[in-house]
Amino acid sequence: MKPRLAVLLGLWAIAAGRPALAGAPTEPALDVGVDEKLGQTIPLDIKLVDEQGDRVVLRDLIDKPTLLTLNYFRCFGLCTPLLNGVAEMLQKIDQIPGKDFQILTVSFDPRDDAELAGHKKENYIKQLGPAFPPTAWRFLTGDPISTKRLADSVGFRFAKSGEDYVHPGVVMVLSPTGMVTRYLYGVTFLPFDVKMAVTEAAQGRTGPTIARLLKFCFNYDPAGRRYSLAITRVSAAFTIMLAVGFGVVVGVTRKRRRNSKEPS
Repeated sequence: MKPRLAVLLGLWAIAAGRPALAGAPTEPALDVGVDEKLGQTIPLDIKLVDEQGDRVVLRDLIDKPTLLTLNYFRCFGLCTPLLNGVAEMLQKIDQIPGKDFQILTVSFDPRDDAELAGHKKENYIKQLGPAFPPTAWRFLTGDPISTKRLADSVGFRFAKSGEDYVHPGVVMVLSPTGMVTRYLYGVTFLPFDVKMAVTEAAQGRTGPTIARLLKFCFNYDPAGRRYSLAITRVSAAFTIMLAVGFGVVVGVTRKRRRNSKEPS
């Protein structure tokens, strides 16, 4: 095998997240991510429990454009930055929460209960100030079958890892009829992007995904309970591109030199 080819194959093994040496132990990949369900309607008969401990049905909650977040309230990693990002957006957007749109945050952890949901909501309502209508942001829990059914309907795939969960960072936008109209990825949300998404949802129109970089560039650190930049994969991919580009340049240069030495 030529040295340059061997180097490229080694770099490719790093970028793919596989050890270059045979026999090295590997951990099974978790089935986590998002399968976009644009244009599909969530099951509105799903029953959940609100912050007061009352049983509610999604059909009775979704009557306007809705930002849906799926989290768990014991989360020490991605959930808090995502919900903080939603709260920050709510303080800047010029549309009226509770009138133009609403937010539903649903926990998929069966250990979470109404009391914990109430504490979580209280913290964010205080952060948003007395002018923010409490009914504009609901925090809900439910049995594992119901919450999993809701997650599946929007293509949200999560997995248990020890006492925690691995899951993507995304906000799903729903129309007043429960149709999935857009996905907003990340933990920060521009008020303009949210305004456009809410406007489209009100009209029952689906919109394109803004960005999905999170799925490639971020991975979950169960020990540190946080998402971090997958610098190894990014740098390895960049190194491969440089190596391939260098090989192309060398090959073209050699060919030109040979052609220039041939008698005309």
